[in-house]
Amino acid sequence: MNAYDYLEPDTLDEVIAALVANGDDAHLIAGGASLVLMLRQQLLTPTLLVGLRGIDELRGIERLADGGLRIGATTTHRQVERSPVVASYAPALADAFGRVATVRIRNQGTVGGNLAHADPAQDPPPILMALDAVARITGPAGERALPVADLFVDFFETRLAPDEVLTAVELPPRGAAAVAAYLKFLPGSQDDYATVSVAASATISSGRWRDVRIACGAVGSVPLRAREAEASLEGGTPDEAAFAAAAALVADVVDPVDDTRGSADYKRDMAVVWTRRALARLAVAARAGSAA
Repeated sequence: MNAYDYLEPDTLDEVIAALVANGDDAHLIAGGASLVLMLRQQLLTPTLLVGLRGIDELRGIERLADGGLRIGATTTHRQVERSPVVASYAPALADAFGRVATVRIRNQGTVGGNLAHADPAQDPPPILMALDAVARITGPAGERALPVADLFVDFFETRLAPDEVLTAVELPPRGAAAVAAYLKFLPGSQDDYATVSVAASATISSGRWRDVRIACGAVGSVPLRAREAEASLEGGTPDEAAFAAAAALVADVVDPVDDTRGSADYKRDMAVVWTRRALARLAVAARAGSAA
């Protein structure tokens, strides 16, 4: 690895000041699960690493006064996976974070680092998108909010400015009839990247779909919302014909590439299959009367 300086500020203001002063030569590090590998491969060559572990306001998980949920950026995947607060908000959210790589990686990697890394095959983005999560971002001009669904631009590229810090993820309150699911189709071992992943959420009340969200991972340069599929279900009844019709629309949204996990055509077909399964999972949870 190239030589670089390391700075561990005590406050968020000091972090932003360091980013402003050093520009593209500075890079943030929290868990470093992906960053260290990129440094070793010299895919990144910063002259300064700015550590975030000492910033108290970036840590922790809490329910908000309105019933929503806040997850600090340096909270680890393992902490989200094991949090009773997260499980009480949406079991599918805890389940998705529990599917990230291995326990060692989940103990190291952080929520903010995962989103800022912008790998389209990662597990957290689709479930956060399906739950309407918002990224809280702070920079020299102050704080702004950006839906996680709008955060990603391309492979490993986000809408974060070089002098901005993703500080937290916030999720809105969920009603008693809200259900969610996350499914991941693996080509090999449990710690591999997905061939395709699908997250879905909805409120199913009086036998009708409301607030439907469908997000797919590993099938494009960014995680994708299947908005036409969502619209096709809105207000309808949760049955197999509706699942199949909505899932078929996903084929026109995804844009996969050929790689060791499957051909583009195969991934497109699997996106349809696993979307149908995710929607069926929502219906099962609704019939059982249990939030997911």
